[in-house]
Amino acid sequence: MNIALINTNRMKPPIAPIGMEYVAESLIAAGFPVDILDLCWEDDFTTAISDFFSQKEYALVGLSLRNTDDCAFSKRQSFLGDFYAMVSIVRGLTDALLVVGGVGFSSMPELILDNCDADAGVWGDGEFAFVELTKRIRKHTAWKDVPGAICKQNGAWQRNASGESSLDQLPQMKRNIVDNARYFQEGGQIGFETKRGCDCRCIYCADPVAKGSSIRCRPPVAVVDELESLLAQGVDHFHTCDAEFNLPEEHAKEVCREIINRGMGDTLKWYAYCTPKSFSRELAPLMAQAGCVGINYGVDNGDPRMLQNLKRGFTPDDIAAVARRCRDAGIVTMFDLLLGAPGETKESIANTITLMKQTKPDRVGVTVGVRVYPRTELANRVESGEITDGLVYGDNEQEPLFFVDPSVKNIISEYLDEMIGDDPRFLFFNPDNPKKNYNYNANDVLVEAIKQGHRGAYWDILRRIG
Repeated sequence: MNIALINTNRMKPPIAPIGMEYVAESLIAAGFPVDILDLCWEDDFTTAISDFFSQKEYALVGLSLRNTDDCAFSKRQSFLGDFYAMVSIVRGLTDALLVVGGVGFSSMPELILDNCDADAGVWGDGEFAFVELTKRIRKHTAWKDVPGAICKQNGAWQRNASGESSLDQLPQMKRNIVDNARYFQEGGQIGFETKRGCDCRCIYCADPVAKGSSIRCRPPVAVVDELESLLAQGVDHFHTCDAEFNLPEEHAKEVCREIINRGMGDTLKWYAYCTPKSFSRELAPLMAQAGCVGINYGVDNGDPRMLQNLKRGFTPDDIAAVARRCRDAGIVTMFDLLLGAPGETKESIANTITLMKQTKPDRVGVTVGVRVYPRTELANRVESGEITDGLVYGDNEQEPLFFVDPSVKNIISEYLDEMIGDDPRFLFFNPDNPKKNYNYNANDVLVEAIKQGHRGAYWDILRRIG
């Protein structure tokens, strides 16, 4: 039984398809050989797909969708058009069962399936669903009840519960399926995952929608085994793919201790996404000892009322505390802001920028406009009619939907310029501002810096070359 997995993400700098690789590792561990088509490296995806399917017939083809769009309010570039074209080309070349997965797909699966030629989808954990699906197909038995599968039932898409399986059931991740050495050379870093899912209640976030609303941790030994395997391939700069590395904090400490106990803390350099919530005095020095050199905190705002509106679970005092703790530990920090959410005012923006200047992180990322993802609280408030003003629609439902509070929509850019001035610490998630743009999609400044040998988190590369 022949199986193919296709990486459809073509963003540059390139990001290694960790989710697809985890699925491939799981299939191989279950005894199913897998062929990989990585379209990231192809100039012409039409020709590449045609050449690939001319060589072999397949019973199952999985297509991974990592990003639905660039998340940039200023551009609102959707990637779904190219993705639909890829699925259509594949559909014309094979009678295989076409199944779509990936974190981008899992954030809005029914909408995507409505607009492409795939037979089914897998939302959430693809590793377990694809293995079970493959077993059923091989045995010619019914598969539409597979946990996590989405398939047509009575003319409508039926989404099965994913089950949110325990991650200690995953096989050893050797990370040798895709060309991680090339991804590192051209992308500057490689991702790894210590946990999955998020139990935070942020009103806009798609992570619980795509990955589950409970936190499931991988065994620290398995995490560090994976890092060792990547080190052996010449990769030494990493970034966590967790929603928040420090939730739960004790698991984060266990991962750090495992790295330290193996003597790897001086060998690798890694970055993490963290939250100011549950970040104790002990954690930063332990992370530094384990090789962590930078932390990106999604603080969103610095105004206490807005933090409550966003349901972030921490305060401005917590933000100030983590800045001090990381500075003392020698860890560089990035505070990511998300401005324009419901309730934003000129005063809350002023409070936020003032806090950033007072706490002095190494860099501050500024994003204006909140992406409205399906099934989030923000989307539910839009659908119920509670929120009607401030929505920025595209020309069709495929284009990303954003929200900017009407009270600041027309003044926010100019006011930010006034508040920030020429402070070099502030970066903008805006392709229209190339000198300070930290949106990595099609970022030529980053591509060139990585080509010149820079490695690490993209915001930190921009900090070093700034």
